[in-house]
Amino acid sequence: MELDLLFKIAAVGIIVAILNLILKKTDHDEQAVMLNVAGLIIVLMMIIPALSELFDTIKNVFGLW
Repeated sequence: MELDLLFKIAAVGIIVAILNLILKKTDHDEQAVMLNVAGLIIVLMMIIPALSELFDTIKNVFGLW
């Protein structure tokens, strides 16, 4: 796994956490929940190519397909 991907995930997590705190302090709980869901979707979209590469590597190592 590339170190760059980990830094991107950490940056998204930090930004979402800070914005979540701001929204909760201003009594915008619904928007805070939506922000958390959006952050989760962004991170999942970043991880999907890495998971695909991992599964391809596993298939090649074990000679599957």
